[in-house]
Amino acid sequence: MTSSAPAAVSASVLDLAPVVPVVVLEDAADAVPLARALVAGGLPAIEVTLRTAAALDAIRAIASEVPGAVVGAGTVLSPAHVTETVAAGARFLVSPGWTDALLDAMKASGVPFLPGVSTTSEVVALLERGITEMKFFPAEAAGGTAYLKALSAPLPQARFCPTGGVSLASAPSYLALPNVGCVGGSWMVPGDAVAAKDWARVERLAAEASALGRG
Repeated sequence: MTSSAPAAVSASVLDLAPVVPVVVLEDAADAVPLARALVAGGLPAIEVTLRTAAALDAIRAIASEVPGAVVGAGTVLSPAHVTETVAAGARFLVSPGWTDALLDAMKASGVPFLPGVSTTSEVVALLERGITEMKFFPAEAAGGTAYLKALSAPLPQARFCPTGGVSLASAPSYLALPNVGCVGGSWMVPGDAVAAKDWARVERLAAEASALGRG
């Protein structure tokens, strides 16, 4: 996936950047300046979660006005969410979990996606369907780095984006694992900075996150 042409995607969401910001926006007017700050800080992949009424408008604005961004939709819970977010310009999809209907819709969408898992059985079920890239959620509550490390030997073909409780301090331990491609987190988009429209602070935090190594 590249960040220059809205129609261009690759097979993998996991290799865009070490960290994918997980963004919750109450006001769609904040979407473009926030996305520009994240991109300037080195984090082009931006997951806008469908937790607010502003989410679709935010995705639409970033997709049309921030060419350096690769905007995706998070908290995708239904086939309708898939249709709406792709129509708005989402270039990847992330779900906290999956059902057969949701998985079929995401596969049919034509954009990369990360279905959420938290158990070995869910991972095996996705591998059985040819899906090797997944979101591990809620990462810290579901076992953290110890759990993912334990999965790497029997299921080396599965790769993950751990999200949920991941912080600047814990991210490097996740990124050091062979089966982790990136992590998702919200520490670089703190609510007080967004409320204050302190985009310079967001850019500094994004730059700090983008510098994280992978082991």
